[in-house]
Amino acid sequence: MSTKTTPRPRRRKNWRKWGPGLLLISPSLILVGVFVYGMIGVNINTSLLDTHTAAQVSGRKSSHAVGLANFVNLFKNPNFQHSFLNLILFTIAFLAGTLVIGFLWAWLLDKPIKGEGLFRSVFLFPMAVSFVASGVVWRWLLNSAQGARASGLNRLFEMLGLRFLENSWTQNTTFGILAIAIPAVWQLAGYVMALFLAGFRGINEDLREAARVDGANEWQLYKSIIFPQLTPIALSAVIIIGHMSLKSFDLIMSITDQRTYSTKVPAIDMFNFMTDNDYSNAAAVGTILLVIVAIAVIPYLIHDAKGRS
Repeated sequence: MSTKTTPRPRRRKNWRKWGPGLLLISPSLILVGVFVYGMIGVNINTSLLDTHTAAQVSGRKSSHAVGLANFVNLFKNPNFQHSFLNLILFTIAFLAGTLVIGFLWAWLLDKPIKGEGLFRSVFLFPMAVSFVASGVVWRWLLNSAQGARASGLNRLFEMLGLRFLENSWTQNTTFGILAIAIPAVWQLAGYVMALFLAGFRGINEDLREAARVDGANEWQLYKSIIFPQLTPIALSAVIIIGHMSLKSFDLIMSITDQRTYSTKVPAIDMFNFMTDNDYSNAAAVGTILLVIVAIAVIPYLIHDAKGRS
């Protein structure tokens, strides 16, 4: 009996076709595999252990598998529940603020106005500033002192006779995290504006004129022509801003600090656990954030891949 084998010339042809490209990207594949997916695996494994002390971290005391106990204990912990609620409030405010303001700026700049380049530069400028640098400024602006000791926005409101607008900002236990959303929106609204402006400019003017010739008013034009064209851009903005809000850390640390209860989010808890040598709870928080990001991003990637095929 004779067995069929792939002709050697064909193998050489396939290697010449795929080999150079594979060799070119193989270092990146190895690095990503080890330092991204490998580290994710190590993090998940650590979240399933009881490594909560410095002795266990150094290896002087052994760690044992505890399954999902760390996750259960986290969600039972009132402090983590508060952090998780803060994350939800921050994400909603961050998304709503950037989408609404970014869309309005893009809509205004889509009209033929003088000095469009200047306005576009002003709106995009906050993106060039790091969260740490802007956080230092907003720390002063959001100072909670009132009356004679007021500074920042509270001082401005007092000078304008709007003392009813003075408040404790980040010190408010229930809604303090919403004060952090103000600088976050200020910094990223210009980016969303750029996305929407590109979408506006990408809509064929003939479509608008055809709709107007057919008797469509401005609302019908936006409802039937413009909004459907901007839906993919809005979805992209939601994914980008949403995943940025989930891992917010540097802006919060710059405005308050890691021990401020009113502005704690899971990323801050993860940092606190790690500094206290509670590596398992820190890894559990990181895994929770990873799962949330995956739930938000993977359906979008699947939808985008189907749209391209």
